[in-house]
Amino acid sequence: MLDLASRHGHFTLNIKATGDTDVDYHHLMEDIGITLGDAINNAIGDKHGINRYGSASVPMDESLAEVIIDLSGRPYLVYNVDDTGGYLKDLQVSLFEDFFRGLSSHGLFNLHIRLHYGRDTHHIYEAIFKAFGRAVSAAAAINPKTKGVPSTKGTL
Repeated sequence: MLDLASRHGHFTLNIKATGDTDVDYHHLMEDIGITLGDAINNAIGDKHGINRYGSASVPMDESLAEVIIDLSGRPYLVYNVDDTGGYLKDLQVSLFEDFFRGLSSHGLFNLHIRLHYGRDTHHIYEAIFKAFGRAVSAAAAINPKTKGVPSTKGTL
């Protein structure tokens, strides 16, 4: 799923992670989110000239997901995905919320994830991760019309 996010967001992502997966995947998923959030925050730097906001809606067959992001410096996650009881291979999809919470918390951004509808678990999360990649790429992109930090307060 992270490969989908990086491909659709047009950024390079190489992750090598280990954890106590003999117990479960919770800590590993959360830690990957935390680490990736830190990396995004560091990559964006002082936020001069970025768009700040980004959004994407992505269909995947019968599923439609929407992700909206604000690189505001204020972490918050709104996760409106009802399909959290299934599995992808042996991974509980409920852990994706923990991943995104760690990601937004350490990336210092406001993240809204909304599943409009979907039936197939794989299609649902494929749409979510593709939309995330596109939204974060749009928010982090440099906009030549943006002078300084995109905030009326002068700081993010």
